[in-house]
Amino acid sequence: MADHIVSSYDQELKLLMTKIAEMGGLAEGLVADSVTALTRMDIGLAQKVVLTDARLDRLQHEVEERAILLIARRQPMALDLREIMGALRISNDLERVGDLAKNIAKRVTAMHGNMVAKQLVIGVEHLSEIALEQLKAVLDAFTTRDDAVAMEVRKRDDEIDALYTSLFRELLTYMMEDPRNISSCTHLLFCAKNIERIGDHATNIAETVHFVVTGEQMIEERLKSDGSSMIGSIGAE
Repeated sequence: MADHIVSSYDQELKLLMTKIAEMGGLAEGLVADSVTALTRMDIGLAQKVVLTDARLDRLQHEVEERAILLIARRQPMALDLREIMGALRISNDLERVGDLAKNIAKRVTAMHGNMVAKQLVIGVEHLSEIALEQLKAVLDAFTTRDDAVAMEVRKRDDEIDALYTSLFRELLTYMMEDPRNISSCTHLLFCAKNIERIGDHATNIAETVHFVVTGEQMIEERLKSDGSSMIGSIGAE
């Protein structure tokens, strides 16, 4: 971020970026806690995730207000404008990540008392580890304005899609083998889909980083490797 003649302008920009960093840390924590709540069937932690999501929503509104005021007061151009627009885009993605983490936490409450195969929960946990790794990497890339790292995150989206598809098929197999598994496996399917979408938001952020750094929009369309479309839009909430 370049220094400007008006020091208050620098402070306003830095504060906006600080808010994005705060949102990023909070979003990562919500995802990690929601998955921990799932693996441990920890209702208390799940409820904490649901309540904490409201804080992320407030931060997102604050970022929007600050960004709009910055544009109105300073009339930024070139890199400055891209950074402010980038912050707006990323705040929207992070707010959605929080919503997806909250959805997982709500599933934990709904699953309470159901028997869940340990290896299936481990599969969801592994998927979340990859998604969190992607999210952290791309947020760091935004902080350092590292386009190469951002593009690497974008390329790895296929890895999350492939893992999700594999887990999806495994869960369907369990459901077909024993109808008693249908309820718990359905909840896990929704959890896994939410995590796959978190990976999509990390990829969105990667494309925003590319725009901020280069001034160019991504032209090449992302090809999805999600093979679960055979039964429609499972995971839509």
